[in-house]
Amino acid sequence: MQPDTYLVHIVDDEEPVRRSLGFLLSVMGFNVQIHESAESFLAATPYSGNACLITDLGMPDMSGVELLERLNKTGAMMPSIVITGRGDVPMAVAAMRAGAVDFIEKPFEDEVLVDAIKRAVSKFDEATKDEDLSALHTRLEQLSDREREVLSGVIAGLANKTIAYDLNINPRTVEIHRANVMAKMQARSLPELVRMAIAVNLLDKRG
Repeated sequence: MQPDTYLVHIVDDEEPVRRSLGFLLSVMGFNVQIHESAESFLAATPYSGNACLITDLGMPDMSGVELLERLNKTGAMMPSIVITGRGDVPMAVAAMRAGAVDFIEKPFEDEVLVDAIKRAVSKFDEATKDEDLSALHTRLEQLSDREREVLSGVIAGLANKTIAYDLNINPRTVEIHRANVMAKMQARSLPELVRMAIAVNLLDKRG
């Protein structure tokens, strides 16, 4: 991927965040366009084939998820990344169902965002998609039956104690299985694990 062939739209209501992300991505060679709200982004009608959207989740007038849903309705959906300072599994699921490629919790390392952009801009590359799916299915096959059960509970947003009660096992055992799932799936965060689950149809994007 050549960064300068893609336009990255940053939508965030906080000026320091917009300025910081804009500077970072510009230095890395990306073309960047900054928007202070979802409304200003939509008003600019910025969609193009080689574009990627980075949007904050908790904006006052229109949330990042609502923005993605609006783009879906107009048929102008572009590969998108949702960022938030207060992420959890239900919000990650909502973002993925709305079409987000990734869901990133603040604070995050620069390379985490750049990797997410790379995944986003390759979203419609079928060869890459097939290769990624094959790798995910291979990782999934490495899970034991109990680890799969724990995974189902995790991506449903259940607490460890609830999973332990449902499976009639010790909460500490759930923690161990959960750590094993994260390691075997090579997931760096819960939102990334949710993205993987949706990709292999463990979690239906439509709910």
